[in-house]
Amino acid sequence: MSSAGTPEKFGLVIPTLNEVGNMAPLIQRVEAALAPTGIDYELLVVDDDSTDGTAELVQQYAQANPRIRLLRRVGQKGLAGAIIHGWNHTDASWLGVIDADLQHPPETLSALVTAMRQGSDIVVASRYASNGTVGNWNAFRHFVSRCSTMASMPLQKKNGVQIKDPMSGFFIVRRECIDGLDLTPFGFKILLEILVKGRIQKAVEVPFTFATRHSGRSKADFKVALHYFSLLGKLSRDVIFGPGQQ
Repeated sequence: MSSAGTPEKFGLVIPTLNEVGNMAPLIQRVEAALAPTGIDYELLVVDDDSTDGTAELVQQYAQANPRIRLLRRVGQKGLAGAIIHGWNHTDASWLGVIDADLQHPPETLSALVTAMRQGSDIVVASRYASNGTVGNWNAFRHFVSRCSTMASMPLQKKNGVQIKDPMSGFFIVRRECIDGLDLTPFGFKILLEILVKGRIQKAVEVPFTFATRHSGRSKADFKVALHYFSLLGKLSRDVIFGPGQQ
């Protein structure tokens, strides 16, 4: 229940860019995972002007199901910006995100919802929590991920929150914990910024196995790592000198 005593509403953002081959199974699996929880929810597909018919397919689903909404962004790119855009277009008290490529198994959503109902401020689907795995990643990708995670630990310690997978793109957070924050709309990782800036007191990780991409082409490249380490630098300066200071 929310602080006002009304049932919680869950707004799940699905950022998309040319993911038409993934949308039908993703939507079906998300709906199947959330149905038993009984939670009031809506799926907000934020599409960055796909050229492969992603938006058109989602619109067909939206016309048949009022829980599904399509939000199109033209001339804008970036995962973090898409997530913020979706969250700004829902009145849900719980805000979540899941990738469109099915590397985040939608079946994990039921466990995330359960953990939120137990009083967590944020629940993270984690590749590094006990029993979580990175699937079939090669050794280099695993090494880069681990290094990126370790680099975030000093920032997390200063905020008193410790998450083993701060680079996860699959989580749920209470709106009240991030309301009013000036989140960076650029880049591909938003969780760490929420952990450092947000009003988070209780954080929980739920393990999952990172799956292989179902369809389409991965958006992960050198730019993703560059944006992440740029964010680390910005957050470090904010922690030391205060927001907006050098």
